[in-house]
Amino acid sequence: MSLIHVKDLSKHFKILNRREGLGGAFRDLFSGSYRTVEAVAGVSFDIEAGEIVGYIGPNGAGKSTTIKMMTGILKPTGGQIQVNGLAPYENRIRQAQIMGVVFGQRTQLWWDLPVIESFKILKEIYKVDQKTFDEHMNMFNELVGLKGLYSQQVRTLSLGQRMLCDITASFLHNPQVVFLDEPTIGLDIAVKAKMRSIIKHLNQTRNTTIILTTHDLGDVEALCNRIIIIDKGKILYDGDIKRVNALFGAYRTLKLQIDGFSESTLQSLRDKLMECFGGDHGIAIGETEEFWTDVTIDQARTPLSDVLNHVMTNFPVSDVRIVEISMENVVRKVYDGALS
Repeated sequence: MSLIHVKDLSKHFKILNRREGLGGAFRDLFSGSYRTVEAVAGVSFDIEAGEIVGYIGPNGAGKSTTIKMMTGILKPTGGQIQVNGLAPYENRIRQAQIMGVVFGQRTQLWWDLPVIESFKILKEIYKVDQKTFDEHMNMFNELVGLKGLYSQQVRTLSLGQRMLCDITASFLHNPQVVFLDEPTIGLDIAVKAKMRSIIKHLNQTRNTTIILTTHDLGDVEALCNRIIIIDKGKILYDGDIKRVNALFGAYRTLKLQIDGFSESTLQSLRDKLMECFGGDHGIAIGETEEFWTDVTIDQARTPLSDVLNHVMTNFPVSDVRIVEISMENVVRKVYDGALS
């Protein structure tokens, strides 16, 4: 039997339609109008022990809601969910012994205590024996050098330091499955590399199952062999990440700051690129954001360097950035049938 079994899982939330103003708030107390939001809509998948699965999608896709149901925080509206043969929401205390969880910006450490004291409290909560605790602490110290943080209060840690400590805490009791919900958000490259090394090491040495939600496709590519793409509560793709890499690995987004930008600049940019590279050039020009113009390029069809040279020759470009394709663009292309 699969470690995690999910069948036709759904979750609906009842949301109050709030009226404006003080009078509206007062009326809401006595005669509220509600609407139903379907956060997860009939999701099904199985995850085997030892897998690292990327569970990805844009904001509001239903990722965190699914994770909260798998950890027992939320009760499903419909469908089945079993982790290690048990429904998490019916066996929360028992299931907590086999699970580790990291929820993005929220910490499970005690804010005013030194880091090591938080670890010791978790040791007692999870009934971890001293020998195992010492082995875990030594291992994490060797992997990412945590010992220097032991005496610091949690509230004095940087975001990267705190996330490393939170990940350590989630693995402290040697869980069978660990849920990592946006663990690398806002972190620099060096800290991300350390997190990836921890996750890989524990998966390989202890066969720990990892469910990773993230907006960073670099994390998914570095860690996962399987990827599940979800949007609007429904699964769009569940399969080998190699197929996704083959399709999206060649894409890059060229972010441009063009001096004297106006409404006509976008159309002029489209016309110039069409004139130079033709119709099937694999180039898409997006909306501007904070004075940046996004040009997404399929390098399998048109080299990024050619596009950049052409744009800089024809437009007064003051700044340039090159980034990976965004999660929103990946989902949009999946909707357009790119993985069909």
